Parts: sequence; C-alpha cells; structure tokens
Amino acid sequence: MTPGINVAKKNKVSHKIHEYSHDETADSYGLEAAEKLGVIEQRIFKTLVVMLDNKTLAVGIIPVSAMLSMKLIAKAFGAKKANMADKSDVERSTGYVLGGVSPLGQKKALRTIVDASANNYASIYVSAGRRGLEIELSPADLIKLTNGMVTKISQ
Repeated sequence: MTPGINVAKKNKVSHKIHEYSHDETADSYGLEAAEKLGVIEQRIFKTLVVMLDNKTLAVGIIPVSAMLSMKLIAKAFGAKKANMADKSDVERSTGYVLGGVSPLGQKKALRTIVDASANNYASIYVSAGRRGLEIELSPADLIKLTNGMVTKISQ
C-alpha cells in the first residue's frame, strides 16, 4: 500500500492497481510501464514537478509520450516562468522517489494541472507511488483527488 493508493481508497474512488517488474536500466519509466502493461503511451501519464518563478513547486501531469511545455504550464499557473524542480526538492516535497512520484498522497499537496488530453480516455494510468506500480482511474477522479485544473500543458 502507498499513500497514493490510500487516497483513492479513502475517497472511495473506482480504481485498479497494476504492478509490473521494474527494470532498473529502463530509460523511461513511463514508456516501460506502457510496454509492460500493454497500454498505449497516451494513456500512461507522468507526474512532473516544476518550480514556478524560482519559489513555488507545482505539478504537471502529462502523457509519457509528450513533453511538458514550460511556457504553457507557467502561463496556466499565472507565473512568468517554470523550470523542472530539483530532484531533492521533488522527493522532499512529495515523499516519493523520481520515477515513482504519484500525484496522489503527496506529503505536501501541490497545485496540479492535468493535461487536457487525459479527457480523451475513460481511464488513465498514473504512478501509484513506486516504480513498477500504476493506478488506473478516471481523469475526473484524478482531477477531483488532486484538486487540479485541466488545460493543455504538453507539446
């Protein structure tokens, strides 16, 4: 059990847990998940933590097949600029290790944006809080649980 799974259970959100054997030599955690779970890359979403205006951490959730647009995420959060957050800041703030950062059950709840492409699917997969562990849930439930917004932030 991870904090992310506990959040889904506590809120009685319909979800499925998918586990696979994580390969430590994998280049991309998300692409590895898509391949091992037999799911198209566009339904596997990665949780990225950014630093806004060099002072505030925030989360962007985008398909593993896409890249995060720093311009779009900064604009969506009303910031002048965004950069990828430092690994130590991410792990300290979320309580998760890189490659296993879940948008759910973070130590410190961060403002969150889910890429609009999530709404193309009845369910999407995000990290459940550990490499090799994914939680499948509806985009609407993910948005509700993270108190997130939806807009295009990928390119």
